[in-house]
Amino acid sequence: MTEPNESNEPQDQPTGDVENKEAAKQAELAKANSEYGATDLEHLSDLEHVRERPSMYIGDRSTRGFHHLVYEVVDNSIDEAMAEFATSVIVTVHNDNSVTVEDDGRGIPVDRHPQLSEQVGREVSTLEGVMTVLKFGGKFSKGAYQTSGGLHGVGVTVVNFLSEWCEVEVYRDGFVWAQEYERGVPQGPVQKGQPSKKRGTKTTFKPDGQIFNVSKFNHDTLAKRLQELAFLNQGVKIIFVDERTNERDEFKYEKGIIEYVEHLNRATNALHPDVIFLNGVTEGVGYEIALQYSEEYTENFHSYVNNINTHEGGTHVSGFKTALTRTLNNYAKKENMVKDVALSGDDFREGLTAVISTRVPEPQFEGQTKTKLGNSEVESYINSGFGEFFGKYLEENPKVAKIIVRKALLAGQAREAARKARDILRNRKDALGSGGLPGKLRDCISKEMEKCELYLVEGDSAGGSAEGGRLRDFQAILPLRGKIINTYKAREDKVLANEEVRSMIQAIGVGIGMDQDINKRRYNKVVIMTDADVDGSHIRTLLLSFFYRQMNELVSGGHVYVAQPPLFRVVHKKNIWYVQTEEEMKNQLMDNGLADCSFVDETDNIIEGASMEKLCRTLAPLEEAIIALERRGIGLKIHAVRMDPVSNKLPVFRLVIGREEHWFINKKDVDAFLEERGLLTEPEAPADEQTVEGTVVEGEAAEGEQPATNETPEAVEDVSQVPHITELHEVRTINIKLAELAELGFDIQALIPQERTGRTDSRYKLRRGEAETGLEDLRGLLPAVRTAGERGLQVTRFKGLGEMNAEELRETTLDPQNRTLMQVTMTDASAADDMFRILMGDKVEPRREFIEKHALDVRNLDV
Repeated sequence: MTEPNESNEPQDQPTGDVENKEAAKQAELAKANSEYGATDLEHLSDLEHVRERPSMYIGDRSTRGFHHLVYEVVDNSIDEAMAEFATSVIVTVHNDNSVTVEDDGRGIPVDRHPQLSEQVGREVSTLEGVMTVLKFGGKFSKGAYQTSGGLHGVGVTVVNFLSEWCEVEVYRDGFVWAQEYERGVPQGPVQKGQPSKKRGTKTTFKPDGQIFNVSKFNHDTLAKRLQELAFLNQGVKIIFVDERTNERDEFKYEKGIIEYVEHLNRATNALHPDVIFLNGVTEGVGYEIALQYSEEYTENFHSYVNNINTHEGGTHVSGFKTALTRTLNNYAKKENMVKDVALSGDDFREGLTAVISTRVPEPQFEGQTKTKLGNSEVESYINSGFGEFFGKYLEENPKVAKIIVRKALLAGQAREAARKARDILRNRKDALGSGGLPGKLRDCISKEMEKCELYLVEGDSAGGSAEGGRLRDFQAILPLRGKIINTYKAREDKVLANEEVRSMIQAIGVGIGMDQDINKRRYNKVVIMTDADVDGSHIRTLLLSFFYRQMNELVSGGHVYVAQPPLFRVVHKKNIWYVQTEEEMKNQLMDNGLADCSFVDETDNIIEGASMEKLCRTLAPLEEAIIALERRGIGLKIHAVRMDPVSNKLPVFRLVIGREEHWFINKKDVDAFLEERGLLTEPEAPADEQTVEGTVVEGEAAEGEQPATNETPEAVEDVSQVPHITELHEVRTINIKLAELAELGFDIQALIPQERTGRTDSRYKLRRGEAETGLEDLRGLLPAVRTAGERGLQVTRFKGLGEMNAEELRETTLDPQNRTLMQVTMTDASAADDMFRILMGDKVEPRREFIEKHALDVRNLDV
């Protein structure tokens, strides 16, 4: 390998040529320096910076950042609950993947903000400041919030900036206040709407497809986080409605994290019936700790600061663990229970399920990721508070205390047995020498660890294909026979007795458990490569669980990957490329079709090249929104008749009064209409009958009765005159895309088939070479382009690693030029471990509930 300070030029190159090249290089540098000036630097507005660099604020542009938008808005509502101003939060995912978050808190202030108004030279509402100005919020001082998850005043503003559209309604001071935004830009001032005795904030937004490479929210991902928040905020009701699947989850836990621990232990047998619980406050720092021991062999620990999951721990965790170990050690010695084995902290935490939730007024996190608490004073507060409480508890509950200590004694004996097993492995020849390596390992040639990769391959047959297809210089293959031991149900000494586990430990070289040394790894990447069938998924989950429990440093260091074989191989003439998903295949066909297709409109105008691409990219999200509208039973042709001729916008609100149906573009017009009809005043609804976005907050509508889809104004004597309002969120997306379509010369009628008297030819035409396809509306353009893009392509769909020969395996999964590797994070490994806790636990009921819930989601089933 060439060192950075060595020249790549041949040694016998003439001296004059070298000097000439050096002179040219210096001249080029001098020119670059002279041209670098003030015009090369630019200042971005808050909005421009967030949209240009979204990963700085939400992590990434993919699934993680996409879901983070919801969390940011929900966290604001939870902060209201933490401050004891809100009791319920409703999260709704609509058919078009827009999201509404509503709470019953104080509502964002809407009055004029003096500082902002002076800065911008116009009247600015506090609501507009919250939604459009970074570093503007109520979390900097302790006037509005004593503790909160958000610290930087950027959360909901970033959500607004990264949304295609966003609308906020505030119920405050006896009225409804509203403002709408498109890609972060207010579409007018804050509007004062109808009178209302409700209170709170309702935020609806649609993530911008120009920013994110995903477009659909994952139900389980959102549900898990919302349930977690409900556990952490005792008594707060969180309702999650998914209109896409008609699912409704309600989370409310009167015992808070006590029920969280019971939930975590639902698949196992507890060693003592009651959850041990402490609720304390020291110097303004509040902390709740709940713990229970089970028959498990590992600890299951979850820690939070102001509702933020600190999975890297911090001072609150170290304070708790120190106090736990010290208190149990003192009790064991006092009762003369410790004899031959000196117990460690790990021994006392075997089988422990614990949740610690702290409320810190001024938390100091290590980095923006907020995964590790750094406040030193918190460690001493919890160490002292929990130590005193737990010592007293053990004295008052000797039966439980002795059960816990006996569990630790067994853990200590198993640890000693595991140490002896590790010594046997350690005393073999050095791991870098061939004598210390498993015999079935097909090692690589290179000794440069940073380049080397180890593939863990399912089965000997797949291992043979991988052996034939690997790049021997830097890729090693370790075939695994059958399924490795379930580390969830086995102690470390039993795990080490498993032949497949020993092979992995010897090959990887970092050790396990407390003996891990990441610097001794023999490979920089450890890649799990299994089939996509049920057995392959099972083996992959077993391996992830093993790494999470026994080689967690390898995972946290980012050295564990999962191979992602492509779903398709596409051949076009001499070009070959690989496609991972169905969605990506659609995009590939679109790209291929756009490369040499042209579109002819009604006036015989030809659209091609960049204009053609822009037209198709506009139609794709527009079609999704139209389909969402049609799911409501509203056809585009009928709705187009209702378009406002002045604004060229479709109505967003449907108002039904008896048998009358009225349509409005904005809420202001709805309020004006209701006021004119004398239906504007809203009474204070009973707490158990308030409705939000069609979801009853407390209790359900009576049988046979249709609940309102928004707040219900004052009931009148004639029940048939009670107005019902429905907001069609997807129409906002349609309106935005119609405006973009208008810039390309098309209106809404272009999307609807037309009667063309006396014409027999097609309204539109798609041409590709000599071929021509007739189209009656623009909605048919995308499928036609994809069909055209498929011509001339040879598409092969792969079924699994076991069906690939060595050459195919190299092309798709081993060659760094083509392959896709998914890096495993601690969250991924933890999720796999939690899954095993449910599916492989001793209790049947959680396993049955899981199967019942997900039975219809099965795609590949071996019978």
